[in-house]
Amino acid sequence: MAEPPAGPPPASASSEQSRLKGHLGHLTKHEEVALEEFKKISAERGLYQPETNTQRASHDDGTLVRYLRARKFVPQEAFAQFKDTEKWRKDNNLDALYERIDIQDYQEARSVYPQWTGRRDRRGIPIYLYEVGKLDQKKMIAYSQATSKSKTKSPSPSRMLRLFALYENLTRFVMPLCSAVPGRPNPESPVDQSNNIVDISKVGLKQFWNLRSHMQDASQLATAHYPETLDRIFIIGAPSFFPTVWGWIKKWFDPITTSKIFILSPEQVKPTLAAFMDVSSIPKKYGGDLDFECGMMPSMDPELRKCLDIKDARLEELFLTGPTRWVNSEEGEMIALSVGSIDGKPHKEAVATMSSLAVRTATGSSTFQSQRSHPNFSSTQLSSQPPSATQSRPQSKRAVTPQMQTPMQPPPPQLVQAAPQQQPLSYPVSTSEQMPPPPTGLQQAGPQGAAGPESQSTVQNGSVLKSQPVSFDGASELQNGGTGPPKSIVLPPAQLQRAETQYMTPATEASELKNFQ
Repeated sequence: MAEPPAGPPPASASSEQSRLKGHLGHLTKHEEVALEEFKKISAERGLYQPETNTQRASHDDGTLVRYLRARKFVPQEAFAQFKDTEKWRKDNNLDALYERIDIQDYQEARSVYPQWTGRRDRRGIPIYLYEVGKLDQKKMIAYSQATSKSKTKSPSPSRMLRLFALYENLTRFVMPLCSAVPGRPNPESPVDQSNNIVDISKVGLKQFWNLRSHMQDASQLATAHYPETLDRIFIIGAPSFFPTVWGWIKKWFDPITTSKIFILSPEQVKPTLAAFMDVSSIPKKYGGDLDFECGMMPSMDPELRKCLDIKDARLEELFLTGPTRWVNSEEGEMIALSVGSIDGKPHKEAVATMSSLAVRTATGSSTFQSQRSHPNFSSTQLSSQPPSATQSRPQSKRAVTPQMQTPMQPPPPQLVQAAPQQQPLSYPVSTSEQMPPPPTGLQQAGPQGAAGPESQSTVQNGSVLKSQPVSFDGASELQNGGTGPPKSIVLPPAQLQRAETQYMTPATEASELKNFQ
């Protein structure tokens, strides 16, 4: 019987090299060449439009790199997945789905999947909480009945459409917001992943079995169409029978996901979480100070809130619990638009503004302007030529604005980090025929919570928890002998402006804002 992965990651897993390997701003020469080849292939097939003097690239580099990381930086394999995703998005009309989804339906979906706490870890990555025990049979039956009444026509099952919208919110709202906060570590790399605390306490064997398809949906969707958006999963409250059922539970997920699962004993919960996030960002029930449970409105951390202008409580609720996306204003600010529909009527409302200072110090996001709305992109036949650089796309809700004309100033020398020379990543590629055993480096920790000898071998072969709790100046060591929290993040000078980058901030027509002025 296969043993489940157990114990916290080894202390060495928090190294800067481990976290940033394969991320934008820290690519090796080989990986940079792979990125250019990926762009070339995609452009030749009409799925990518390079940047021109009058128009920004159709997809930001951060998004493209995620596909490459998922496919070991093999451009042909990354393109195959990218092509499938673009076809899937067009077939399901994802842009329109997010724009018109009923806000109440969206909030119901949010209640049965991981929820953003409003907090970030020490690297700026958003923290999600999933309390599986609250998904009892009555709740899930009611949710299933509600989704079955959907009148939206789509080749995908109706239950999946709401899940699509939640992933859109992650990539179009949460990640861009976390990327734009000034003072976060490694601002040269966009925030493109999430952390998940999954609480399975009080979950019985029958409940696990009844939830299997529900959990499979989310895992398979992320692997296929939102690759490399998961950083890690911390499992808390595993019942005594969990080792017995791990053999069939792990088959619900792809190998990449299972390699990122860490099961913590009660004694390991608080020290492990505190090594990667402030105690103020850990929910109280796990030993922290944050008053948050699933079903509550996200509680934004102080640094996020300082960057935002939200006029009232009603708008804040729409901002945090409904479908939201970002628009770049002509003044260089990021405007949050609440979208969707209310009582069958289209809804669009400006609900928050991120200050221009925050936007200038931001590095970008993982959102992108897709070619899927371009007439040359067919769901049955791909165009062999890229779209014209001068052709307009007024039908797209995610068309980008021209870049700001104000010259960008380089950051102070002390804030510039040289990209480490690293070897290409060796990420596993999921297959349906073979499911690997849990990573050997995740075995149960010793009495003091220290990693066993297997953990060291796992560090060498690359199957480790990728994390980087570092201070803004790049220091990666943990205090107190590697067990305490990292140094606090130091905010950059107020005059620091965003460095020129190849990836975009959240993109939409600035002219769209005129409807709200």
